[in-house]
Amino acid sequence: MWLNPEEVLLKNALKLWVTVRSNDFFLLQRRRGHGEPTGRITGLLVGALDTVLDSNARVTPFHTLVLLVVCSLGVFVKGKVKGLIAEEVRGRQAAQEEEPEKFREVLLKFELHFGLPSSEKLVTYYSCCCWKGRVPRQGFLYLSINHMAFYSFLLGKEVKFVIPWAEVTRLERVSTGLMTEAIRVNTRQRQREFSMFLNLDEAFGVIGQLADIALRRLLDSEGLELDRVLQQPTRITKRILEEQALREYVLALFRLPRGERLHEVASCSVWTPHGRCHTAGTLYTTDSYLCFSSREEGNCILLIPLSEVLSIEKVESTSLLPNPIIVSVRTKKAFQLIELPDRDELVENLNSRLRSLQWKHAPTPYYTFYYDTGHSDEEEIEEQVLRNTVNSEALMTAFHQNQPGTNDNNVSGEQVKERLWEDHFLEFGRGVHMFRTDKIQRLVAMGIPESLRGELWMTLSDASSELESHQGYYTSMVQKSMGLSSLATEEIERDLHRSLPDHPAFQNPTGIAALRRVLTAYAHRNPKIGYCQSMNILASVLLLYAKEEEAFWLLVAVCERMLPDYFNRRVIGAQVDQSVFEELIRERLPELAEHVPDLSTLSSVSLSWFLTLFLSVLPFHSAVCVVDCFFFHGIKAIFQLGLAALEANSAQLSASTDDGQALMILTSFLDQVGSEESSCPPSSPLAAEETSSSDADIPAVGPTNITDLISESYEKFGDLTVRQIERLRCRHRIQVLQAHEDTTKENALRIVTPDVSIPPENLADVYDLFKTEHFISLYWGDSSSAAAAEAAAWRYADSGRSYMERQYRLDRPQFKSLYGLLAPWPGGSNQHSDTLSNRTFTLLDQDCDNLVTFKEFAGWLDTLYCEELNEKIRLLYRLHIPPALTESEDDPSLMKSPLLSTNRPLYVNLPSGEVTDYQEQLKQMLQDLVKEREKDVEKPLPLMNQREFIQFCKTLYSMFHGDPEENDLFQAIATVTSLVLQIGEAGHRGHSSGSEVTSQEEGRGATEDAGVDASRGNGSLAAENEWTVSYAQILASLLTEQALVNFFEKPVDLSAKISEAKEKQYHQRAGLLTLQQGTS
Repeated sequence: MWLNPEEVLLKNALKLWVTVRSNDFFLLQRRRGHGEPTGRITGLLVGALDTVLDSNARVTPFHTLVLLVVCSLGVFVKGKVKGLIAEEVRGRQAAQEEEPEKFREVLLKFELHFGLPSSEKLVTYYSCCCWKGRVPRQGFLYLSINHMAFYSFLLGKEVKFVIPWAEVTRLERVSTGLMTEAIRVNTRQRQREFSMFLNLDEAFGVIGQLADIALRRLLDSEGLELDRVLQQPTRITKRILEEQALREYVLALFRLPRGERLHEVASCSVWTPHGRCHTAGTLYTTDSYLCFSSREEGNCILLIPLSEVLSIEKVESTSLLPNPIIVSVRTKKAFQLIELPDRDELVENLNSRLRSLQWKHAPTPYYTFYYDTGHSDEEEIEEQVLRNTVNSEALMTAFHQNQPGTNDNNVSGEQVKERLWEDHFLEFGRGVHMFRTDKIQRLVAMGIPESLRGELWMTLSDASSELESHQGYYTSMVQKSMGLSSLATEEIERDLHRSLPDHPAFQNPTGIAALRRVLTAYAHRNPKIGYCQSMNILASVLLLYAKEEEAFWLLVAVCERMLPDYFNRRVIGAQVDQSVFEELIRERLPELAEHVPDLSTLSSVSLSWFLTLFLSVLPFHSAVCVVDCFFFHGIKAIFQLGLAALEANSAQLSASTDDGQALMILTSFLDQVGSEESSCPPSSPLAAEETSSSDADIPAVGPTNITDLISESYEKFGDLTVRQIERLRCRHRIQVLQAHEDTTKENALRIVTPDVSIPPENLADVYDLFKTEHFISLYWGDSSSAAAAEAAAWRYADSGRSYMERQYRLDRPQFKSLYGLLAPWPGGSNQHSDTLSNRTFTLLDQDCDNLVTFKEFAGWLDTLYCEELNEKIRLLYRLHIPPALTESEDDPSLMKSPLLSTNRPLYVNLPSGEVTDYQEQLKQMLQDLVKEREKDVEKPLPLMNQREFIQFCKTLYSMFHGDPEENDLFQAIATVTSLVLQIGEAGHRGHSSGSEVTSQEEGRGATEDAGVDASRGNGSLAAENEWTVSYAQILASLLTEQALVNFFEKPVDLSAKISEAKEKQYHQRAGLLTLQQGTS
């Protein structure tokens, strides 16, 4: 390995190098201590210096020195060595890093220390300290795409371990007396702590990202989609992770479509007319947007869709306006950006994307609309018409919910709000590209007027850009989806009349039909989500204030951009945010967290807050104000409002004695949250009375105005940022996914346990081995294997199987590996063990999809370790007849074995020396056979022909190698083999001559299995005359030898076998895959 040449002094004070060979121009030197006994002080000293100081000598025990007799010689040698380095680095993963030579050295260390396959891509590394109790171990933490690994070598003591990301259950930053701050990594078995990082924030972020990416990639995450770059692990680098973290932040901050790619990030200043100044911040450019955010998040945000841009031009630079550009939009407005670094390149790239962005402005489709606020005798006909009608106005226009006694106040309040918004539009602009500042935040907190609500929801969510760029899309979705029947449409029909049932708009066929169209169209657009409960409530509210097509695109924005991963079968996104909410409670409301140590109760109550945006728990008009805030601030508004609600009731919650009381407190409080439009009294006065009477010393919280509650949430918790939320989500997603994985394991064990006799703790360990085997192949296996294909398709395909059956399934090579680790009987040769594993796999693969489920695997293992002797022999018997045994396994050489020759005398040498004719034993065998058939209610097994019996004998011989009773077992199997051969020979002769030896029952068994035997022979005639024996005959013969009975009935310690398998599985499979990759 070549390293970058450096100038050194020939004489070194520490004498760490010893000259081995030299000539006039070069010196070859060896590091002192290399190759010497490890106990020598020089070796220990240099090893410690290597580890602590990260010296190259740890990797390079030799180096070559050039004596600079002539200056040109040094230049020549340096050039040659650098050329060799460049040639070697080219095409390797080190070339992707900022310091290829340095990374290349670390990569070599990583491969040398841990022996993982070359496909295990190293992402980055950190110098740190791992704590073992109170003892620190200084070393290096290596982070790869599938593992984190630590290595330390100090004073002759080596410490190294590997932790798969799939085993990480929790990541924390902790601080103790011994460590200033450390990263704690929890797995299901133990926890590790790492400290003394040069950049702890960076290391913690990268560890969290890699664990999150690995779990989303490996576990069945039900719709948790990864970016295309992250779906290819070999392309992941530290730079890619940094870019991905920034991209996730930008998408969350501006609520952009998930498919947007981030291109340029540049610091700049934007002219803000309302402030009469330039506001400093950062410009982010994506495929379809220009985004600007002030330095302090939320103070000023500007979003400009490229579809609205007419031109992007450079302007002459001056001292007051350095490097300015002008962005002109369709509304005859222009935005000025200054202080842009690399302005020319930025403008060129933006104009290139602007030219390539072809928006197809199709003519506006013709919409028919029909309103009917009453009921008629022809309601069914009207319903049918409405199913294919698209409303062109918001439902609130036709179905306004009037409330007596409040109309005058409502009208005046609405007018005031409208004037405030019109003034705001004049100053800050109108449409998607208006400036979003703290002033608009105050207006939103007051509640958006009904006349502007639909427009502002479209603007704040940028659903308007999606609608404009997809003209006619919704109409086509309605036409394609109507009339189709699926699970989603059935669920939609069931929930249609449960959506805001008290509102007149949804007591009428018009509103129901519009809701049906929006939900079915979205289910058709996004089958991965389809339909999820709570979508009906959300869509109902959207339809009240927005046109039908606008409501559809608002639903798209909420489900796919603003609440990612919320609406799927396991609502993982919502559960992640509940976990984040719990941490925010501990951080922002420590007194409440102290009195309520188990916050799972509060998070279970708040789940509906997040899923329905408070629509299901607040009075309608109050809840709509929350939706206003959500479209402006995204999920941050829901977090803030949830914290404010808990803080308002913290005293009562702290004094509550059970979960039911806490639920009643929060329900009563939220029922009383009124609004200016609806100053309603508490909807549940009895609950309020119970709460106040139970805690007389604690004053009950009175009715609260929603505007005050929202303003309080912004005032007390407004410092919560999108960046903080995204970081918390990344970390807590790990816990949620692992909790789902634990549930999956529990369900799998619950399904399998009734069918097997394996102890529960052993069965759980077997499941872990089964899952690990699956993961190992995903880490480094062949992408063309059946298991890899299954892993790629398991989320969306094979819907006929239950989720548990689809979760983890092994292909043939994976099963072969586990077979070698867990099979209780030793094999005489690797070749025969491979043959048996192949046959076992074929036998278990009942549906012929080249995959074995955990239930099938556990059943096989249960037979070997827990069943009676006859079941074990039955399994061995089935392994040597079709379909497990195939024609390709026939070995002609075995037919010539003298031991198995049917020409030998039909006598058996018994240990007592007596000679017994086979006729007596045959009669006894037939009697036993009759008894067995009377007991056995299962379908009789097919007969075994001579070729299959020879394979059966070969298996028995291979099983006894290494057994303490090996000699007795060989004698016993020789006896049984001769006996069965004689039985088969006699039966064959009797069948061909019509002898009376052949029993009526054997004849009947042969007749039943004629079809099976014919498939194994060369024709129907050959099959009829073929030598055969039955399972019962073989079993009865084996029972005559006590040595064989003892062997098969001898208990095998499954726990010890599992412990041994755990130690061997990982590195054994890694070594095999490395060899496979090396030979391929």
